[in-house]
Amino acid sequence: MALAWAWPSVARSSKHTRARSGSNPFPGGVRASASRCLPRNFPRTWPFDGGPRPCVVWQRLHRRRYNANAPTARRNRMTTPTAAHPVTEWPLVRQWLEARYTRRFFSSASLMENLYRGVYPTFAAAQSSVPSARQSSYDNKASADLYRERTRRVYINDYPMMLWLSKFFESGARSVFDLGGHVGIAYYSYQRYLHYPDAMRWQVMDVPSVNDAGKAWAEDNDPSGRLSFTDQAHDASGVDILFAAGSLQYLDYTLGDLLRSLKQLPRFLLLNSVPIHTRDSYFTVQNMGTACCPYRVTAEREFLHDLKALGYGMKDRWENPHRSCMIPFHPDHSLDRYFGFSFALEN
Repeated sequence: MALAWAWPSVARSSKHTRARSGSNPFPGGVRASASRCLPRNFPRTWPFDGGPRPCVVWQRLHRRRYNANAPTARRNRMTTPTAAHPVTEWPLVRQWLEARYTRRFFSSASLMENLYRGVYPTFAAAQSSVPSARQSSYDNKASADLYRERTRRVYINDYPMMLWLSKFFESGARSVFDLGGHVGIAYYSYQRYLHYPDAMRWQVMDVPSVNDAGKAWAEDNDPSGRLSFTDQAHDASGVDILFAAGSLQYLDYTLGDLLRSLKQLPRFLLLNSVPIHTRDSYFTVQNMGTACCPYRVTAEREFLHDLKALGYGMKDRWENPHRSCMIPFHPDHSLDRYFGFSFALEN
């Protein structure tokens, strides 16, 4: 009866009755019928002797492998292997795993993986971790050729941006400074759903190679001539709307630094896909396929306090659970969502 306690009481079945000795895998003569607990076509016999599979075995496997509604603790173990396998915390094992991931990270040229690596205190420290053989800047032709399909569609996290953009246009705003707007992705995609005022002007600030690609694209796709490009941040001085969708994290200066350098503050701020941490500010490195770039994550309190000190009041805030920043070996610095904000100058 040594192992009989380990199995719950189950219905007896004369078809599957086994003797107390011989090939029965359950010492003590435990007998079970699992037919009511198993899915159709599920193998009902043990590989050892053709005996029945107890329902508890399948239930445990089902909970562990297939249950999407598992408890939070188990989900955390899935996303953080070191919690489930303490052996990975051993120094030599950890070093081997990190070295293996580093090789994979820098060798990947996939545009779909969106990998992250490391936690660094400064932009320079993150950039210095990138080997010289890899691009560490967005200023290259391969990056400039990306995202043309996004000029023809919007995503779920674009709708709050379009809502507030239309409200600002209704209040008299006519100039938009699109910080890191690539070839004018938002300008092209939003005009399918919004009415742009006749006097509206949209200026994109990006790196030189992207600006050149944007100008070439605009020749064929912007007959109204509202779109222009610059690589100078101070051109944002005095605009009605400073617009930044997924670009603040690539800058070597903060949004507050940029605003303080301007002679005249923008009236409104529209910010989307901002990586915000509840406690810390830090940098990681993102492999976007065409380059491995330093990537800023800002502490929530620091981010909001900086803008409040400049006189901005928050009008709205939303979450984007479809974006995440998972940094292997650094679960405390990983993000499971990004944020969007609308601000207006109050004084």
